[in-house]
Amino acid sequence: MPYALTVKKIEGKPGSVYYPLQIKQVPRPTPGPNEVLVKITAAALNHRDLFIRRHLYPGISFENPLLSDAYGVVVEAGPGASTALLHKPVILTPTRGWESDPNGPEDPARFTVVGGSRLHPAGAAQQFIAVPESELELAPDHLTPAEGAALPLVGLTAWRALVTKSAAAFPGANLLITGIGGGVALQALQFAVALGCRVFVTSGDSAKIDRARALGAIAGVSYRSPSWDKDLRALLPADRPFLDAVIDGAGGDVVTRAVRLLRPGGVISQYGMTVAPKMDWLMQAVLNNIELRGSTMGSRAEFKAMVDFVRQHKIRPVVSRRVQGLTNLDAIDGLFKDMSEGKQFGKLVIEIDSPDSASKL
Repeated sequence: MPYALTVKKIEGKPGSVYYPLQIKQVPRPTPGPNEVLVKITAAALNHRDLFIRRHLYPGISFENPLLSDAYGVVVEAGPGASTALLHKPVILTPTRGWESDPNGPEDPARFTVVGGSRLHPAGAAQQFIAVPESELELAPDHLTPAEGAALPLVGLTAWRALVTKSAAAFPGANLLITGIGGGVALQALQFAVALGCRVFVTSGDSAKIDRARALGAIAGVSYRSPSWDKDLRALLPADRPFLDAVIDGAGGDVVTRAVRLLRPGGVISQYGMTVAPKMDWLMQAVLNNIELRGSTMGSRAEFKAMVDFVRQHKIRPVVSRRVQGLTNLDAIDGLFKDMSEGKQFGKLVIEIDSPDSASKL
């Protein structure tokens, strides 16, 4: 029987508990009407998976498989489903319940990210999954399975934060992307470079700034510096000595810093707040007509547009580290440790065994 990876419930308070991983055997799914069966080849971690293990995420399931990101091959078509994708590599959509409204989910109560959620049974950390064929995109030919698995949720989040929300996805725009090294930040960097933007980055690690420059960033500064905003201002080009937008997933004092750098009417596109769940909004930002725009994941239409852009521009998502085998719990725990300690530069990927592979339980 195939395997699925879940978390095991133990006693503990949110934030202090750390749910252990567990493997369980599950029946091989049978695709229903308009569904296809996908054999998952690779799956990837996101920060939400770490938050789930710490009980810092809503609606946790201890039965449904973890992980939102998957790359696989269609191996069977159910009744009414097209056979066009049969034996083709595909990328699965990481969310459900948001079709195309650029403002947000059509019915927020129906929107969810898949993986370890009570709101939807789907999850990437399993060897086979039956899904509606409408929840698949043909994988770009240039991607490896690990790169394909690295793309879905961070790609969707970065695409919406940059293209839909920032008003600065155009050649020559000056962008600041904070916290480079995380999956969303790196994907936003790759998209922005392909669009012709001039990208600046922050990180607490100079080596990560150097690697970002190798990917096309103009320059970067350390957010550990008490004057990083002044340091960045000195790096801005003379012909455009301001930022058009900031793509931020940290929060904290980003408004205080960014208001000194953004042009009047500039945008802070906020896709996360890892420093704290709230931050200050300054009168100076009001006087400068700065806009703060929240950005969460994205729609099915945005997902398709993002995958098409990756295909067109031959973008390769950055994979930080990969491990072999869904049942290799020690190695998978090592990926979570990398994420917890902020060691990764790019995505953390599990390359999944076939169902008859030897277990490493």
